[in-house]
Order: sequence, then C-alpha cells, then structure tokens
Amino acid sequence: MLVSEGDPEAKYTELETIGKGGFSTVCTAVDTATGEEVAIKKISLLQESSTDLCVNEIQVMRNGKNANLVNYLDSYLVDEELWLVMEYMDGGSLHDVIRETCMAEGEIAAVSRECLQGLDFLHSKQVIHRDIKSHNILLGLDGSVKLADFGLAAQLTPEQRKRRSAVGTTYWMAPEIFTRKPYGPKVDIWSFGIVGIEMVEGAPPYLRKTSATVRQLICTGGTPRLQNPRQQSAWLRDFLHCCLETDEDRRWSAQELLQHPFVTSAKPTSSLMPLIMAAQQALRSSRALSSPD
Repeated sequence: MLVSEGDPEAKYTELETIGKGGFSTVCTAVDTATGEEVAIKKISLLQESSTDLCVNEIQVMRNGKNANLVNYLDSYLVDEELWLVMEYMDGGSLHDVIRETCMAEGEIAAVSRECLQGLDFLHSKQVIHRDIKSHNILLGLDGSVKLADFGLAAQLTPEQRKRRSAVGTTYWMAPEIFTRKPYGPKVDIWSFGIVGIEMVEGAPPYLRKTSATVRQLICTGGTPRLQNPRQQSAWLRDFLHCCLETDEDRRWSAQELLQHPFVTSAKPTSSLMPLIMAAQQALRSSRALSSPD
C-alpha cells in the first residue's frame, strides 16, 4: 500500500549520485514526462531495520505537506531496494553552508524561523523528528529552507504521549534521551539549539571528543556555551538559551520560539541566496581540485 505500481526506471532518467549513507544512496534524476528534476533515495531492504526506517519516512512525508518539509512525490519497490522520490533541493544542505561560509545573525535568524515553522507543523501533528542536525536541513538556490530525513521520526498517540528510545545523532541529542527519561517533541528544540551553535561557530559543541565523553558532558554539563558569547547579540544568546534549557518543561516550544525577538527580526529567505550560492561554488571548486586530471 505504501508504494506505487510501475517502473521508475522508465519514468525517471538518472543524472548523478549526490550522497551515500549506510543503507542508502541519493541521486538526482529527471522526470521524463515533466522535465522536473527530483531526488531519489534508494534504500536497501536487506536489513530489517532499514525497512522500518523506510516505512516511517514514507508515512511522515505523505502526511507532512508543509512549505518547510521536503516534499514527498512517490515511492517504488525495485528488486531489493525501496526508491523514495522527493523534490530536489538544489542548494545542498545547511551543513555545506556552515562548512564553507560564515553566517551573519540575520541569516541565522532566517534559517531558524524556517526550521521552527517546520518543527511547529510536525509537533502539531504529534510527530518528533529525532534527528535534527545541519545535514538534515536542505536548501534551495532560491533561499528556501526545509527539514528532511524522517527515518527516525516518531508518531505520538493518545496511548503513547512520550518516547524512551535512545535514537538520534550523539552531538545533537537532548540530555533527557541520554538519561533515559520519557521525552516529547522538545528534544527537537534542543537539537535545533545545537544547530544554532553550529551556525555561529562552524561545528556542534564537543565535536573533537569521544561519544562516551559527549554523553557525559550533555548529561551533566548543563547548557552548552558559546566560545565567544560577547561577539553575539543578546537576542541570539537568549534564543540559544531558550532552545538549550536542560529542563524539558522549561525549554521553549517551536511555537513560542517563533515569537522570540531574535526570530521575528529575521531577514527574508531571499537573503540566504548569496550564502547558498557561495557555498555551492566553494564545493564545486574543492571537487575540481581533488578530482584527478
């Protein structure tokens, strides 16, 4: 019931591979009927855990039509792979921008507003993303900002209003996950606070430390601190503090953060276009330098 009939190899012409993970490959392709460029995530179904992630991702994306979530188009079974067809985000990931450029506060605020709008929508549907990080925030060359990669998402229900599973990516995970407390949607807010530090400093806190040390620091170290807080505005510092409140009950919700002065002062998303294009240019140049003659 989750996949379409038909042959996607006849419907789409593949262009190039743009990413590889443990169980999946992402490529760009063109819809031969419309000429539209799409992204196809090909997920191996040889491992049971990857099958669960596929079902999860399709269900969340099908029910999650929102301007700040990557748009689901179709899915197919091809041999022992599931092909997930999505809109193609031609500006790469926020991780690319963070790695290749320096972001001003107005640009950080614009990204924050768009991501919080996506999270507010998910949380209103009782969905927790559980893997918010710069790699899973995709950009368009027009400045659009969208959340992606819903394989670890959890659907809450009246019978199960909290979760306990320790899932996510270590550096971005909230303290209540490590301490095995029941948690809700605000784990995504903590993760986005870590993304905020990434946008300011170029990396999440504790990046050079081992996973075990990071867990210990997140559980006992309180709110992660900026290395040079006086270089940032009071609004930005307060915004990060509201995201990175160690007590989940006191941590602000996405809806509340959308009213924070740092976020309401954000520039339009079109202001992100030069930044995104600069990052793409830098990546092309580094690829050209590293490729053999």
